[in-house]
Amino acid sequence: MNLHQFRFVQEAARRNLNLTETAKALHTSQPGVSKAILEFEEELGVDIFSRHGKRLRHITEPGHQVLKAIEIIMREVGNLKRIGAEFSRQDSGTLSIATTHTQARYVLPSPVAKLRRQFPQVNVSLHQGNPEQVASMLLDESADVGLATESLADHEGLISLPCYEWQHVMVVPAEHPLAQVERVSLEQLAAFPLISYHPSFTGRTRIDRAFAMRRLTPDVVLEAIDSDVIKTYVKLGMGVGIVAEMAVQEETPGADLVWRPLGHLFGQNVARIAFKRGTYLRNYVYTFAELLSSRLNRPLLERALSGEASDYEL
Repeated sequence: MNLHQFRFVQEAARRNLNLTETAKALHTSQPGVSKAILEFEEELGVDIFSRHGKRLRHITEPGHQVLKAIEIIMREVGNLKRIGAEFSRQDSGTLSIATTHTQARYVLPSPVAKLRRQFPQVNVSLHQGNPEQVASMLLDESADVGLATESLADHEGLISLPCYEWQHVMVVPAEHPLAQVERVSLEQLAAFPLISYHPSFTGRTRIDRAFAMRRLTPDVVLEAIDSDVIKTYVKLGMGVGIVAEMAVQEETPGADLVWRPLGHLFGQNVARIAFKRGTYLRNYVYTFAELLSSRLNRPLLERALSGEASDYEL
């Protein structure tokens, strides 16, 4: 058995058992893929796939176990490559970060800039998406580290750690009636059109849950994935904005918008940093995590990645 056979079997499973698509993805021939898989099955003494003629129909029961073992092997092969790169290029490479728009715009600029000053030969690649996309990018190893508020703790294949807490805030034009209210109630918010995040982003589930528990039906007239977009429509008078507090911390006193904290209504949200379980991290990835939050350090991350625990409380 060899790595080529492992890759062929793994890719066939990923491509819904379509050997033509598998061959295209691996830049080889379909007959070559089919032959390699058959030889692998003969060596193992079990069928990984059941067949109808030359077509693969489904993964057999022993096949599922084989695929799990291959996943571990290929992950460790990836780790070996990273170890080699780590020691051949100690302070250079690319840090790939998967995150949401709000984190990329308001949280990451400072730690990314500091990382670049410490590691000038490290390039940074930012991949933005919703929390589920962030998790997927980590799982398929197109990103080294992920940062989001939702979803990251829900995947068995990821190690996620609490990074920092934040709350939602209300944003209104300075002349809006709620601008004069220091402690806003849910009933007051529900009396106005609202502008906030798409349901899959930035703690929106907490907002919906709070209104539902009070049997209130808010009039959400616009949903967006970007805090700046929400603030733009608030300035136009379309409604009351609900955004993450990071999005208003740059607002100067006396500006067009006024903001009020809403933690008493929607509670605290926890942004989480995540890595693929069992992965090998380069030195600058640990440094980036430490720059992102004073609660994170290399020994803590190494303990989590070694499997001692999957979470640590703030």
